[in-house]
Amino acid sequence: MTLVDSTQARLAARVLDALLREDYGGLSRRVSRTREGVRLTLADGMIVRLVPGSLYQDFVVAPEERLRLEQVLATLAEVADPADAQGVAAFADECAAALTAGELHALHADRVLAGEPSYETLAAFVEHPVYPTSRARVGMSAADLLAYAPEFGPAFALRWVAVPGHDEPFPVHPLTIDEALKVEGVREVEGRPTIVRPTLSMRTVELDARTHLKLPIPVSTLGVRNRRSIKPGTLRDGALAELLVRELADPDVLVADEQTYAHAGHEYLAWMIRRLPEGRIVPVAALNAPTVLDRLDDVIPGYLRLLLRWNVRLFVRYGVALEAHQQNLALVFADDGMKLLVKDNDGLLASPARLRAAGVEPPAFTDERMLTDDPHALADVFVTITLHLAAAAVAFGALPHERAARLLRETLAEALDEHGDDPMARLLRARTLDAARLTGKSMITAGTLVAKERTGARDVNKYYGASGPNYLRRA
Repeated sequence: MTLVDSTQARLAARVLDALLREDYGGLSRRVSRTREGVRLTLADGMIVRLVPGSLYQDFVVAPEERLRLEQVLATLAEVADPADAQGVAAFADECAAALTAGELHALHADRVLAGEPSYETLAAFVEHPVYPTSRARVGMSAADLLAYAPEFGPAFALRWVAVPGHDEPFPVHPLTIDEALKVEGVREVEGRPTIVRPTLSMRTVELDARTHLKLPIPVSTLGVRNRRSIKPGTLRDGALAELLVRELADPDVLVADEQTYAHAGHEYLAWMIRRLPEGRIVPVAALNAPTVLDRLDDVIPGYLRLLLRWNVRLFVRYGVALEAHQQNLALVFADDGMKLLVKDNDGLLASPARLRAAGVEPPAFTDERMLTDDPHALADVFVTITLHLAAAAVAFGALPHERAARLLRETLAEALDEHGDDPMARLLRARTLDAARLTGKSMITAGTLVAKERTGARDVNKYYGASGPNYLRRA
């Protein structure tokens, strides 16, 4: 099998797995169970063998199956609601972009690894645990990927524009300069020569080891509706969220400084400076990359204890659930040991009532979606972000399955036991350790396939509907 064929087969299987997990268009009705096993029939009549699932779903495509992407997309089109025609076409384009990016990554991986890549570059080697087309950056060409995507380890110069009403020039990502110049009165100017490197986040670049710069880009990732621009109010909300998280942080939790920012009232004219602490900083997403850390087994238990103890306390005592997934978390190694670093908090969910009960004034967020007193909405974020992405994806990616399950189960139980019979602790235990199934997000459905008017999702990143087996329960 050629490199192109193997890349396509892997992508096709991941896409079919995701569609089956989300049961888009009632795809599960095409699944049959016989003495020979579990099978799924595609639109062209091909019978695909399924095997017991990965972390997040009951069944996945068997590893020996060799699918073509067009077969999967034809099946998608056949089961789709006619109202989703635009979303289905957009997803086909997204798959094509992911295939191009995957082929480029495979071609350049050896070169990048030979060049002593950064931890951010290594983190970009690891595919998203759930979203199948995570390598797609809709709006970028192949040349753009090589020039600006983190998995290729590039460096590039920032651009600068003058903005009416602002004395200092604005930094602009090269991908965004054309959009910025469409704004009335904005013109490109000479600025300080500044060479940067992309982080895993793509729209955040590294100025130096302790300083990151977040900039909007006209690109979609993890769904065409996930545009990586920066809306007015987002940076202010992020700064307020940072102050809240800092106030509630454990002694072994560090919070990145995100208080310096500017917004010119347009989604492509904004910037934020992120200041990082001293020490060796390893993104959590990089823990599953090749040859990142020695004694990785010891690091993983220590990380899970830090992560779960603090996030359970945030949930139970304060009614706060962080959108701190594997991209927004890092480990900091310094003379005083290993600590957890959290950043980019503008997606958190907080309960005003729980915060006030704990003597904490709720932040006055611009985005009202960041506040809720619904404990199940908070639990949805904990399960899908903290448990699935920040904990399980890392543990199961690094350790044998049974050991990872036992470690997660015991660490979470220990964290919950600290809070005894508190109603919020009981609820979280019921939604995790004792649940028959675990909530999942329908990411493709909300991110690309179905318009928000039809899903009813207030936030495409918090749209639930999928569920999978509880990997925390004993077999």
